[in-house]
Amino acid sequence: MCSMNEALIKKADACYQLAEQKAEDYFQLLSQQLMEKTYVFTLTKDIQSWKQNHIHHHSLVSFFLRGKRKHSPKGYYNYIQWLDYTGKLDNYLDRSISYIFMRDLGKALDAPNTQNRIRQVVDSLKNHLTHSAAIKRNDKVETYNMAGLYRLAQKEGIESTMIWLIKKLKTVSSNIPRGMHVEEAQRKLIKIIAGTLMHEIEEIGDGVSPEKRAKKLGEAIRLGYSYGLSYPFIDDLLDSEVLSVKEKKQYTKLIRTTLITGSVPELGDWTGKNKDLIQYIHLELRDAFAYIKGRLRRESTGNFFEQSYVFFQSQEMDRTKDLSKATYTNEELYIPIILKSASSRLIVRSVISAPEDVGFDNRTFFYGIYNQLADDFADMFDDMEAGAVTPYTYYMKYHNERPDLINPYELYWTVIANLIHNVYHSDTKTCEVILDRAINGLKRFKERMGSRKYNEVMELFASGNPKFNRLIQNMVLKADDVDFFDKLLRDHIIMNFKNERVEQEVFLNTVETVRNEINNILLIPKSNHDVIMKAPIIDAANYSLKGDGKRLRPIVTWVMGVNEYGLGKTAIVPLLRSLEYMHTASLIFDDLPSQDNASIRRGRPTLHQRYDIAIAELTGLFLTQKAVEEQASLKTFNSKIVLHLIQYSAQKTLDMCKGQALDLDSKGKQLTLEQLNMICFYKTGIAFEASLVMPAILADKKELEIKVLKKIAYHAGIAFQIKDDLLDVEGDLVLLGKPIGNDAKNNSSTFVSILGADGAQKAMWEHYCLAMEALQEMPSNTTFLKHLLNYIVNRDN
Repeated sequence: MCSMNEALIKKADACYQLAEQKAEDYFQLLSQQLMEKTYVFTLTKDIQSWKQNHIHHHSLVSFFLRGKRKHSPKGYYNYIQWLDYTGKLDNYLDRSISYIFMRDLGKALDAPNTQNRIRQVVDSLKNHLTHSAAIKRNDKVETYNMAGLYRLAQKEGIESTMIWLIKKLKTVSSNIPRGMHVEEAQRKLIKIIAGTLMHEIEEIGDGVSPEKRAKKLGEAIRLGYSYGLSYPFIDDLLDSEVLSVKEKKQYTKLIRTTLITGSVPELGDWTGKNKDLIQYIHLELRDAFAYIKGRLRRESTGNFFEQSYVFFQSQEMDRTKDLSKATYTNEELYIPIILKSASSRLIVRSVISAPEDVGFDNRTFFYGIYNQLADDFADMFDDMEAGAVTPYTYYMKYHNERPDLINPYELYWTVIANLIHNVYHSDTKTCEVILDRAINGLKRFKERMGSRKYNEVMELFASGNPKFNRLIQNMVLKADDVDFFDKLLRDHIIMNFKNERVEQEVFLNTVETVRNEINNILLIPKSNHDVIMKAPIIDAANYSLKGDGKRLRPIVTWVMGVNEYGLGKTAIVPLLRSLEYMHTASLIFDDLPSQDNASIRRGRPTLHQRYDIAIAELTGLFLTQKAVEEQASLKTFNSKIVLHLIQYSAQKTLDMCKGQALDLDSKGKQLTLEQLNMICFYKTGIAFEASLVMPAILADKKELEIKVLKKIAYHAGIAFQIKDDLLDVEGDLVLLGKPIGNDAKNNSSTFVSILGADGAQKAMWEHYCLAMEALQEMPSNTTFLKHLLNYIVNRDN
């Protein structure tokens, strides 16, 4: 075993040395061009030609139009609309998609089939963006949320894969520890998945059956996720300070062993403070590794392991550098960058087992450092603060005492000249796109850092070629139409992640705060008469009310009533009580032996178990009447409105009784989906509807808005019930607070028994999407309801 491992290690090292030699040859070529400064003359000529399309003398009309331009992620749809209105959208998307085809897919832009494919993608994307912008002008509902992703998945027939991915992303996000950038980790993971998917789409081509296409796309998403996990759970984790030095050493050894041997070793004893985190990551990465390995074609396996080892080893060489060490050579600074930036994209091709493409491999190898130097330039101050060694941070620190150091900014322009003229053979379109990207990068940096800081950076990095720098700065100042869709989308998604995180925290805090307030007003006090009679009804009612209920219905009523409609907190207390009294009564009846025959509710014995059946029945009736009494005490509201409210409440109570009767009658019978939907709405959806509609009635809202609320409630209620049915099959007893498997024991028809677990998941997400889409029709703020719907489908109890 030992000798085999030694042989494997030698093989891995030899593979790395070969890649290192190739990178060294490339670096020497670039160094020679840099020393001769050939890039200055070449790019000056290119820019003089390029700027004719980007330096415009604006008319008064166009000047005012420019004022409408929105760079902020908040103006995402407005900016798309502006581009479309001014006729700039086609060129904007063309350069953006061309860049992605060149960077991510390794394509040569002068190839006719690539040009045709770019045109197809541009047309499709334009149609999607203009349609989205037209219906979402106010950015109220986000295209890139769970509902939007699920709708896209439906079009391709990969709903099950999308459900799986949403669950995975949720779990990954919840396990990213403090000390790591959660939104950036999410973005990177999604970017890798999208990149893998793009590669697969291009490999599939046209003429493939929908079934085969769906299978391929589903696998690509899982492969992208499996490969993408390496970013948050290997690269970002090892770059952070989450793990101790000892833990990093142990973890690095585990990763290296996996890549050398092709098998994930057991975790073994882990003595560090991050044991739970590492156990989760180890299991997730082990499954991801097994998934990739199981789908590699024989001819792709060697390439995958070689590229993965090169990527990891080059990352490690960079990661272990110390900024305080002043003796790193130029080769030590740049060769790992060439290797890691190229291998990270080459891995994607091997992951999907794409056929060998020498042209792709060469273009990707030479291209990588361009992208890496651009990223390192943008992040130089963050990297300096973190003590990370990059060509920019190292040059900033040691340029005065190390005249031999290569200036990374000058090397960046050298790489650009080499790519345009030696790799892409002076292709006009390639020159246009690369220069667009370079100038845009400087514009974004200047906007983010401010003119003063930007000028200081240029003074340091660009002073060696003053004439060339003046030309570049003139372009940065004056050039138009150099921005890119992927940057707009990146900023937009990161902003959304941050907003979602803040909104979710507000949602959870609101739920907890209001829940505590509601708990404090629910218990029914005893009168002197009750004490003398020693009647157990009130004790029984309070026993049920003290259960650890979610209080979702009165919470929704409170938020809608107080936050959205401006009703007084104290004024609606009777309504909150009535909703929870009615809900608790329905649970008492549901649990009876004559109905669901449940023994545990909210982690405690059900009421008929704690007392007896007769007391339970009477307590349910008592709470029903107590709810009506509370509604009748809404004295600060117009009496006609209160009467309307009581009438509505009574109608909904009647409907709930009908629903429970239908449910009981269905025991042991095979229901249709339509029958189950109807029963589910009567049992669950109506109570949710009441929590939305009753505060709207008190606020005297129009019938049109109430109709929308009913639509939201209908779909949310069914989604809620489907989730309950799924939890009854696959839930956790401790989290649920009641036994699982009750539905099967009672021979009840459920969404799972009718549709199967996979079909039930799809039905739940369909109703979730319909409810989310109905939110767009609401005139008021819907943030709380959006997160409530997210909670409904993602909850564990």
